[in-house]
Order: sequence, then C-alpha cells, then structure tokens
Amino acid sequence: MKTYSKVFDHNHPFTLGVEEEYMLCDPTSGELVPKADQIIKRIPEEFKDRFSFELIQTEIEVNTKVCKSVDEAIDEVINLRNRVADIGRAENYRIGISGTHPTAKPLDQKFVTAPGYQWVANQLGYYAKRNITFATHVHVAVPDAESAICICNALRRWIAPLLALSTNSPFFEGVQTGILSSRCFQFGTFPRTHIPATFKSYEEYESFVNRLIEIGSIEKPRQIWWKIRPSMDFGTIEFRMFDIQRSLKRTKLLIALSQALVFQAYDEYVNGVLTEDLPMEFLEDGLWKAIRFKFDSKIVDPVKLDTVTMEEFILRLIDYVKPALIHFGNQGVLKTVEKILKNGSEADEQIAIFNNEGMSKLLNYLMDKTEFQIED
Repeated sequence: MKTYSKVFDHNHPFTLGVEEEYMLCDPTSGELVPKADQIIKRIPEEFKDRFSFELIQTEIEVNTKVCKSVDEAIDEVINLRNRVADIGRAENYRIGISGTHPTAKPLDQKFVTAPGYQWVANQLGYYAKRNITFATHVHVAVPDAESAICICNALRRWIAPLLALSTNSPFFEGVQTGILSSRCFQFGTFPRTHIPATFKSYEEYESFVNRLIEIGSIEKPRQIWWKIRPSMDFGTIEFRMFDIQRSLKRTKLLIALSQALVFQAYDEYVNGVLTEDLPMEFLEDGLWKAIRFKFDSKIVDPVKLDTVTMEEFILRLIDYVKPALIHFGNQGVLKTVEKILKNGSEADEQIAIFNNEGMSKLLNYLMDKTEFQIED
C-alpha cells in the first residue's frame, strides 16, 4: 500500500497556495477560443510549474508558489493574471472570469492531450465536455497528516457559506439557469465531487484512497474531487468549493477565510474540542441552498442544529474565524464580506448586467471587469 503521510509534515504550517482557472476568450465576442497549447509553449522553463492544462483547450490554470501570507498570495495571483493577459495580446485572446462560460457549447470543446486529462475524458465521455467550469482552489498547509483529517472533517460545516459568498456562474449554454453556481452543478456530474464523509483517522483515509486506486476507480489521489479534501499532492487542506472571482478583493477574502479556518480548527483540534462528525443530510442541504438561493434561504447549522438564514450562517462563520483573521493581520477582508452581504455575489452582478444589457454585453463584462490589480 502506498503511503502519503509524510507530505503533510510541514515545518511552516498555514502557508498558502492558490489555483485559478481562466476562460480564454475571443477579444471581440467573448466566446471561448482554444489557446491553452499556445500559452504553455510561451511560458519560460523556470515558470512552467506555475501553469497547467485543464480538461479543455479553452481553459488554463495558474498556480502560485508556496506563500507565507495572504498578501503574498494575492500578489502572486496578480502576477499570474497579468502574465496570462500579456501572452493573450500576442495570441489574440483575453482572460474572462466566471464560474461557467455563459454561452459555450459542450460539443464545441476540444480536450487537451495531456495523459491525466485524457484519462478523465475517456472516463466521462460527453459529460467531460460539459465541465466548462472555472474555480479558485486554496491550499493551506497543516502540521501533520492526522490533524489534516480532523480539520477537514470539521471544516465541512462551512462549505455552504463559503460557496454562497463566491457564487459566480448563473448561466450555462446561453440559459439563465435559475441557480447561482452552475459550476458546482455541472462539476457535480463528475464522480467523487460531493462532500466527503467523516474519516476516523488518517490511516482510514489513506486506505480508502489506495482501495480506489486498486480497483481502478482513480489513477491517483488528485482524482478525488471533493468540495474540500486533504491533498496528498501537497499535504494541505484544499478548499475546492469556490467559483472564481473577477474581484481581487473577493479573491483575497476567500484566501484569508481559508487560512483562518484551518488555523482556528487546528487550535480546537489541539485543545480537544473540535466537532468532526456532522449530519450529512444538513451538509448537503446547505450546499444546495448555496448553489441555488440567495442569502435569505434557511439552512440548519450542522453543529448547533438550529435554523438560520444563509446570511446569519455567514456571520457565524465570521465570528468563528475573526480571532484567526486578527492573528494573521487580515481583518481588513471583513469589509468585503459586508459588501457582498449588501450587494450580492458576482453571480448577482452577472444577472444584473444580463437583465439590463443582454448577453453580448455580459460576455464583454466578464473580460472588462476582470481585475489585474487591487482596486481602492
């Protein structure tokens, strides 16, 4: 049996890594264009590990280095966004940002030829082409493998409010879907994309992963695509529920919340007060409410088991992480939470543009409003 536990042993826990997935768009129409191969060819060798293919040719993923702070991570994101945009001026594309492309058709998509992604394409066929989705993933390092499992168990509580803050994909195939995160809905057709069950130990988790490899369900651990997971590639807690954000301040918020949640949960783990065994039915219902409804929807807190609105649960999340945000000097992001609760998520922005100006204007908006520097 292959063991992965050593990768979780970090001398500097709570460091960060961020992944963003960009739409590659025609500069005039905003429709997707297959430019991933050209981007990879133009990346200097020393930066190759900062860029990677995704499943389709109209998407590129960027990956920050390991960052010591949220400010360093957002600086890395800014640098990577600008680098991809610079290549676009030579290759005739622009970056667009949305959790799904509003009008792209699955049958028009072409798969990348990288072996790992070919495996996914072969597994899922037509449904792989429906994964025209774009996310932000945040990695937070932990001190050891055992704590990683316990922290991941506990942080499932906050999947729904984290997604609710980041919804940004109300359109798919030219249709206003009626939900706020089509990305989550579309990607949910893949296997192993749900909320994970409780694991009693790292040994149990590792045994589960190795069993899936043994029976041919996956080839490698990273093909488990849960909303939150212990990453066996990097030894981190990986937050995978976020729709990508055009706003860098909102991106910074998601990074800061991820780090603070891991820090706060680790403190509870050390002190023996971490709540890990959560009712799956309420976790799943909260996720659905975040995908579909606004902040006034009602959910059950899977720890306290009381009924709250999504807005109240978001504020409960903020109360939980505020000491950790202060510890890392990131309490300034709380202003962004206030703005989102007042004005809505980026999905709400998309719907307003579409209702007022139509789909063509929306496609341009997703390019024009992609931020490449922090705005005041």
